[in-house]
Amino acid sequence: MRRRQFISALAGAATAWPYIARAQRRDPAPLPLTIGLLHSTSLNYFAKFQDSVRQGLSETGWTEGQGVRIEYRWAEGKPARLPALAQDLVSREVAVIFAVGGSAPAQAAKAATSTIPIVFISAADPIKAGLVASLSRPGGNVTGVSLIGSALEAKRLGLLNQLVPDAAPIGVLINPNYPDFAGERRELQTAADALKRAVVFVNASTVAEIDAAFAALARQHAAGLVVAQDILFNSRNEQITALAARYRLPAIYNQREYSTAGGLISYGPHFADGYRQAGVYLGKILNGEKPADLPVQQPTRFEMVINLKAAHALDLTIPPTLLALADEVIE
Repeated sequence: MRRRQFISALAGAATAWPYIARAQRRDPAPLPLTIGLLHSTSLNYFAKFQDSVRQGLSETGWTEGQGVRIEYRWAEGKPARLPALAQDLVSREVAVIFAVGGSAPAQAAKAATSTIPIVFISAADPIKAGLVASLSRPGGNVTGVSLIGSALEAKRLGLLNQLVPDAAPIGVLINPNYPDFAGERRELQTAADALKRAVVFVNASTVAEIDAAFAALARQHAAGLVVAQDILFNSRNEQITALAARYRLPAIYNQREYSTAGGLISYGPHFADGYRQAGVYLGKILNGEKPADLPVQQPTRFEMVINLKAAHALDLTIPPTLLALADEVIE
């Protein structure tokens, strides 16, 4: 190359270099925000409601994998693991903690941080559980959805009393480790006294104790069964409905997921909608809103689901009045 051409090419390259450098030195894409999910059981239970959470997030402009990611932590039914799992999420500086599966995950998260926002889902009373100061003004860094499932025990007992009107006692499967165990049991006993119906309480706080509880009910000739609100029971709905069928016990449950798993009848809040509401709150917090300004949400939808196949297997006739009240009848 001639000397004049070489100098000209060199000058052109020098002129172009700042533009090339600027084009190559683009600002990096923003890192996705992280939701830390803390659950008392496992993915097997949460998977039923995962799409509802995603729907709630999408209503506030968020999509998992696009701008937001979720770190999952499962206690696998071992509450003692929750504090360490909560502390791990705090150390990772997640944007918000989603505490699910009863009150215990939210209690562990609240003990671990007073600054990272926490959104809970619990069927127990969140004020009694120490999560919030009030429903309308939560205060602090915690808010969420109270599904008030345990406040409907008397209603469920009344419905079952219509299905099994004989004089034999009705059994109640209850977990002594439930946060509001005393209140739950008191509500059921008061309702039974009003109905002039004997009830037999059997306790279970582990998977093995659930099997033993059903055997105890059989020995006491229970005519039916109320399965009290509890995350352990809800996470074992297939085991419990199978045992109810095996012992031929007409049973009522708090979630539609029991009825779709073969259980006779369920009555309670629409849990999937509660998870959607929680997803909305997660999105609002990611958008900059403060938990203290977000009132605790309560259910707006309640549903009764009756499984006629289960009724036929028990040689049980569902009264027309109950069928008329059902939101869904599974043939």
